[in-house]
Amino acid sequence: MDKTKSEGPAGALPQPGERPTLKTIAFMTGLGITTVSRALKDAPDIGAETKERVRLVARQIGYQPNRAGVRLRTGKTNVISLILSLEEEIMGLTSPMVIGISEVLATTQYHLVVTPYRAQGNALDPVRYVLETGAADGVIISRTEPKDPRVALMMERNFPFATHGRTEMDLNHPYHDFDNERFAYEAVRKLVERGRKRLILLQPPPYLTFYLHMRAGFEKGIRDFGAMALPFNQVNLDNNLVDIRRAAEALFSAPDGPDGIVSGSCGGAVALIAALEANGRKLGEDIDMVSKEPHMFLQWLRPEVVTMREDIRLAGRELAKAVIGRIEGAAPEDLQTLSYPIPTDDT
Repeated sequence: MDKTKSEGPAGALPQPGERPTLKTIAFMTGLGITTVSRALKDAPDIGAETKERVRLVARQIGYQPNRAGVRLRTGKTNVISLILSLEEEIMGLTSPMVIGISEVLATTQYHLVVTPYRAQGNALDPVRYVLETGAADGVIISRTEPKDPRVALMMERNFPFATHGRTEMDLNHPYHDFDNERFAYEAVRKLVERGRKRLILLQPPPYLTFYLHMRAGFEKGIRDFGAMALPFNQVNLDNNLVDIRRAAEALFSAPDGPDGIVSGSCGGAVALIAALEANGRKLGEDIDMVSKEPHMFLQWLRPEVVTMREDIRLAGRELAKAVIGRIEGAAPEDLQTLSYPIPTDDT
């Protein structure tokens, strides 16, 4: 039964600076507080017209449930914590990932909180904070390591989480990853097809799991397609662009330098292009490049670069589904997905 008239209105309009409450909605709709609360929870005994009226008023006044109250009643925060390093912001990964996660959370009771940290700091600290304070119902982490202590800790505490990237541990956990091995392998193939033989790889930092994957694909491509790998270990994707450019300028000025480049990031590709042009070499003629990128900027601005796109927005959606699935008790092996390079050329 739709009990919309069984209770009188309560409360009044909030004063300036006060947050709207259930009482505010009750006052504005002429309904009882219990009816308003049940309408917002989509209770079956509340009529559709009443629910729509309550939701409309809630949207208009900017009503948000009080998280402290929700936690006291249910033991849940309705919060998902996304823990990201500042390096990911520099690489342009944060915004599309947040958008992807938000697209999924918009249809749930969960809210997203982004917790940044520096890669040079202790990556365990923000995870420990969530675990010790109960600040979230689930966590999404990135920049996974082969033996990741954050994964081990959350598995030990039986805390719901998902990782952007895989690990090399004997622990079965939810993840979404990009196939960096396939990216590097296909990049070598594309360069060799353009007649390039002396190749370098601007690779991830060696302590991250996706370094192992990208390096494995690059070396397999070198073997399968008969190319030569030149050393380029002075810098990696975590270095700033100035350092990457300086290291590349020294390499490009040496005799028998590379004629093909595989870049693991769009930003790194920009530094490499600046270095080779500072040495008077022409991209697409003297040297070719294949780069991964999360957007289409490089493809538009420098069409000479062969690009393969990593869909970070898709990653955000998959990670949100995975962590919610784990909160709801789904098996970890059912919450593991892998996406593949999206070619942006015709080869």
